[in-house]
Amino acid sequence: MTNTKIAIVTGGSRGMGRSTVLSLASRGVDSIFTYHYNQGEAEKVVSLARDMGRKAIALQLDTGKVSTFDSFVQNVVNALKELGADRFNYLVNNAGTSHRNAFEKTTEEELDKLYEVHFKGVFFLTQKLLPLIHDGGRIVNISSGLTRFTIPESGAYASMKGAIEILTRYMAKELGTRGIAVNTIAPGAIATDFSGGALRDNPEVNKYVASTTALGRVGQPDDVGEAIASLLSNENRWINAQRIEVSGGQSL
Repeated sequence: MTNTKIAIVTGGSRGMGRSTVLSLASRGVDSIFTYHYNQGEAEKVVSLARDMGRKAIALQLDTGKVSTFDSFVQNVVNALKELGADRFNYLVNNAGTSHRNAFEKTTEEELDKLYEVHFKGVFFLTQKLLPLIHDGGRIVNISSGLTRFTIPESGAYASMKGAIEILTRYMAKELGTRGIAVNTIAPGAIATDFSGGALRDNPEVNKYVASTTALGRVGQPDDVGEAIASLLSNENRWINAQRIEVSGGQSL
């Protein structure tokens, strides 16, 4: 079996997930990552990892459909065999969807969809992958700066992320018997295609967020991807059950 470390990253075809896969590749880590529908972008990430001398395997998954998780786990088993392994080392629960709506206007359907992707999906995907993660492995759950500061129309989304932060601490406590560390990374506003790319593509929004950030600019995907890769490294093995905000000092 290979001695190479292997990560599973959900939502790895774009944005912060893509950056995480490539940041891990630069550190000698192979990845199995998921994409929802854009196979073309996923194949680009596979190619970029290959150019860096690492392997990456893209698997399709809707992280909001728990009924598909058993077949996905079997696909992971097969992918691990391709990588010469039977287990993996790191799990990054990154896949997510955006949502903006006022509290008084948010519908039950909207809330259910957020719950399915941002909490239920993370809960049960992690649970089903536990038999495949090495003892001494590491898990990173992605939250949001919005659990600390408030922006109107973000309450439903932020509440799901708040639940993930609590779940992270419980996972750390219960999985500690296997030596598995579990932490949360909470990004601030990052210039991706999230929310229709508003922060990335709208100069006024970009300027406003930069003005509220201590370091004077908006975040980029690599600011988060590299932080995740660093947190997964052996140098940070004693960090556990923590919420680490990666926001450049937004809304202090």
